[in-house]
Amino acid sequence: MALLTYSSTIPFSSSSSSTSLSSRRFPATLFRTHVSVPLNPWRFRSRLPRPHAPLRAKATLTVDSPATGDASSRNGSPRVLLQVKDLKAVIKESGQEILRGVNLTIHEGEVHAIMGKNGSGKSTFSKVLVGHQDYDVTGGSVLFKDQNLLEMEPEERSHVGLFMSFQIPVEIPGVSNFDFLHMAFNARRKNHGLPPVEPLEFYSLVTPKVASLNMNPKFLDRNVNEGFSGGEKKRNEILQLAVLEADLAILDEIDSGLDVDALQDVANAVNGLLTPNNSVLIITHYQRLLDYINPSYVHIMEEGMIVKTELIAHPRALMHHLKSLLAVLLADYHCPPLKRV
Repeated sequence: MALLTYSSTIPFSSSSSSTSLSSRRFPATLFRTHVSVPLNPWRFRSRLPRPHAPLRAKATLTVDSPATGDASSRNGSPRVLLQVKDLKAVIKESGQEILRGVNLTIHEGEVHAIMGKNGSGKSTFSKVLVGHQDYDVTGGSVLFKDQNLLEMEPEERSHVGLFMSFQIPVEIPGVSNFDFLHMAFNARRKNHGLPPVEPLEFYSLVTPKVASLNMNPKFLDRNVNEGFSGGEKKRNEILQLAVLEADLAILDEIDSGLDVDALQDVANAVNGLLTPNNSVLIITHYQRLLDYINPSYVHIMEEGMIVKTELIAHPRALMHHLKSLLAVLLADYHCPPLKRV
């Protein structure tokens, strides 16, 4: 979701499909830019997570992750966008440790995929990167473009080029997609010392991006995610990414709830946004998304750590190898293969 900063916090709970708005608090600062828009009520439309069989740590990958090495050893390589060293984090309320020493390095132009069972720490890792207030960092360091990410507020992380798509995008009654995107776009331009873009000029900028996702232009007139299907919400997330042109996009289970056609549209849009200067971090349970977005590295996370990494030196030439690798991983981790219908 494009991150807009509001002056209040958003209460939410994901305990059921008829979501209670009282038991938990979600940081308003996870919304991507500073704007003042009265939004009431806030509503979430959640889905129960899919059950997964327990994973077993039987994978036999032995390739070292670049995260465990010194990024400076890559002479002449693209610059490091994100460098995570021994990151540890706990749930603020309970003190339960979720991340137990995550190491990851992402360079410009790379696509990284993190796989693992539910509860392994994948989504917590992404939330800690964007500054979710439900977690406290207890150790380690995170550098984003050579800046200390952990010292930044969530909206500052957005302004320097970090983007995260939510598993369950929030609905914003009373705010149209067009106004939302326009405000987010201009807020980021303001942060970079650029003048605002007028609505007509912005419309000419955003409509080609809408077309690239096979979205009806009328979606721009609808309230943000209100009444959207799961697939429409995910397309809308990628539209926000396309408009904001982030340096590092974190896609948290962007493939959930998508049929094959919608998945291809989303994947094609993400591929179209990739340049030698930006990167993508994908969090997923299944191979199918990686059939369309070719990763540079595949990581396996378990018990709050990245335990295995596979380097895909030439993704397009080695996709057959990747599919075979992921099939072995899914079998080893007792994850059921996804069947297309």
